[in-house]
Amino acid sequence: MTVDIRRVLLVANYQKAAARALVDEIRSYLEAQQIAVVVFGFSGKTAPPEVDSFDLAISLGGDGTVLFASRFLSSRRIPILAVNLGDFGFITEVTRDEWQAAFEKFRDGKLAAGDRLVLAVEVFRCGAKVAEFQGLNDAVVAAQGISKIVKLSLALLEDRLGPYRADGMIIATPTGSTAYSAAAGGPILHPEMEAIIINPICPFTLSHRPIVVHAQEHVTITIEPEQRTGVILTIDGQTVYTLEPGDEVRVCRSPDKVRIIRSDKRTFYEVLRSKLNWSGGPDA
Repeated sequence: MTVDIRRVLLVANYQKAAARALVDEIRSYLEAQQIAVVVFGFSGKTAPPEVDSFDLAISLGGDGTVLFASRFLSSRRIPILAVNLGDFGFITEVTRDEWQAAFEKFRDGKLAAGDRLVLAVEVFRCGAKVAEFQGLNDAVVAAQGISKIVKLSLALLEDRLGPYRADGMIIATPTGSTAYSAAAGGPILHPEMEAIIINPICPFTLSHRPIVVHAQEHVTITIEPEQRTGVILTIDGQTVYTLEPGDEVRVCRSPDKVRIIRSDKRTFYEVLRSKLNWSGGPDA
């Protein structure tokens, strides 16, 4: 079944050298087909745009651009065609030379958009909610300083997992399993799975290992008193919030989903093999 596409949002990271030229190319192509185009271009950190009714968003940049776009598009269920302006990424599987074919196949019903789990993150202080965020990759509670251990307490909805002494704690989605969590020794999950990863960063107790829990779980991280350093919460590596002793960071699955258009040129496992250099040789 064909997809009716009348309005497209281009989210372009102008720090990428090829972004402006590709914006002009895509806009000319779409407008020639009587498709309205709105361009949101940015360089560096910026506030998200006001989003109304779009049938499709095209992200031009890297995985970070998709993470930024996902936070204001997920609630509207707008599918994202993620185009990487370098080599293909873990999220951006479509290269700049493949965007037109991918767009046409999606419009013609030959490519689907896969749903990605999103984290809903809330911060409670003295019993009152003081902040809330959404993240496609991860929520990280960590020391503000370098090489400092923080004291955290971790609990699920019905189970207390106990105190943790570590550099921090990563709560990751399957999409985020190939990001910071993987660098910290966490498992890699298929990005469309329904699960949440709890991964301590360099725990003082070696028996504290990463665990994977059902997506229905609610994770609570409590910042214990008498910290030796400041503690911060980071969402997708892009949004930072300062925490205080006694704060509770509550993380669960958001009712929203991010819809990423799949590539038919390569599978997730082919991307893994290429990115992680699974050659089987001595350098693998």
